[in-house]
Parts: sequence; C-alpha cells; structure tokens
Amino acid sequence: TRGGEVSRPAADVVDEVRRLVDAGVRDVTLIGQNVNSYGLKVPGMPTFAELLRRVHDVEGLAVLRYTTSHPRDMDDELYAAHRDLPMLMPFLHLPVQSGSDRILSAMNRKHTAAKFLDIITRLRTARPDIALSSDFIVGHPGESERDFEATMQLIRDVGFAQAYSFKYSPRPGTPAAGAPAQVAEAEKDARLWELQALLREQQAAFNAGCVGQAIPVLFTGTGRHPGQIAGRSPWLQPVHLSGPESLIGTERSVTITAAHTNS
Repeated sequence: TRGGEVSRPAADVVDEVRRLVDAGVRDVTLIGQNVNSYGLKVPGMPTFAELLRRVHDVEGLAVLRYTTSHPRDMDDELYAAHRDLPMLMPFLHLPVQSGSDRILSAMNRKHTAAKFLDIITRLRTARPDIALSSDFIVGHPGESERDFEATMQLIRDVGFAQAYSFKYSPRPGTPAAGAPAQVAEAEKDARLWELQALLREQQAAFNAGCVGQAIPVLFTGTGRHPGQIAGRSPWLQPVHLSGPESLIGTERSVTITAAHTNS
C-alpha cells in the first residue's frame, strides 16, 4: 500500500535542517515510514546512524528525534548513536505489534519476541535513561489466548512509557483478510481493554517517576491556560508551567511537581 522505499540524499536532509535552524527551529524530528532502513537499498549512501551524526553536528540545533523505526533494522551503529549523541533524545518508538512469535510470523514481521527484548537490552545498555513506545495489534487472525498472553508478558517485561494499540481489522487484498480463525469482535474488545489497562498503568508509573526530577525542557509555545508556557520533556511528554512567553524557544531545567495521564 505504501510503494517502494525512497531515501533522500543526506546532503538534502542536512541542508533542510540547517535552513530550519537558521529560521529559529531548535527541535527536529527525522520522520519516515521506517527511518532506520535509510540508505540500505542504495549503494554508497550513508547509514541512518551516520545521517543522525551529520544532523547532530548542525550548529544551533538543541533536540534531535526520529520516528518510526523497525526492529529488523536496529544495529550496533544505531545503538552507538544513542550512546554518543547528547542531543538525540532518550526516547524511541519501536513497533513490535505482538509478543507471540507465531503471530509475528503471520504478520510477516521478520523479528521474534526474543529479538525485540534483546534490542531493548542493547538500547538500555547504550542509553540507560531511554524510554520506549510501541504499537500493538490484538486479535490478528488465529491469535489464541496463549498468543495474547505472550504479548501481555512482553509488555510487562519491557515497561513502556507510552504505546498505541488497536484491534485487528481486515484490509481488503491482504492475506490476513481472508485467513481462517478470525477472532470474534467481543474477544478483540476484551483483549484490547486488558492490554490498554496495562499500558495506561505503565505510562502513569513512568510519568509519576518524573516527579521531583529536574529535567531539560525546550519551550515551544503557550500553554492551555493564561500565563502558561509549554514544552516537551526528553521523553516527549508535554510539560506545562507558569512562565513568561519570552522563554519560548529556550531550553531550561524544570523541576516536575505533578504528573498526569498524558503530561
């Protein structure tokens, strides 16, 4: 449905970032359907980790992020980038979809639950303060209660700062749409509710763990209420506080005094 992957020339990306920074931008996200496969199909192109390093060197940039990634294209060079680049934020969205190898194979995902857990271990070794986000689909055709429990166990094992989760829905023309053993809607609803309850619990715990910490926040605009300004934490959480609009565009250390569901 997406067509073939295309990698923009690295010089074009770096030049665009430089123009944005010259115009006052401080926070840049490199975005693609699968950014960490950047350059892999084009001989002579730099790797995604090398592209991150080149963008990181743009003078005046304060915050660097990227999304979305694929587990199959995580490598030693990218782990090293998380270790070595201070402006590369300690937050990664890495979709896993399921904790069951049988379902991952049916989804044609090309990784296993054990491989995903190994990636998380390597990331946390490289950058101990990294937080994880992911995607999950429940009720893929043939998903048993045992398969679903494998997904729940993976979530417990990793601990996510946030996540996106969905019920499987058939897309016309895909192999899964006509596959046998479609999961009943009521069962998909029940599994999604249980999975989201666990994810909400983990997100709340992660946010609560920030209370009392002094963290760097890049202020990006006004808040919801008069006198408020807002920004993002290194882990992409919205941060709101009372302060003058003159701070917008600057980065300051902020002591977190309260945590909510999403901020």
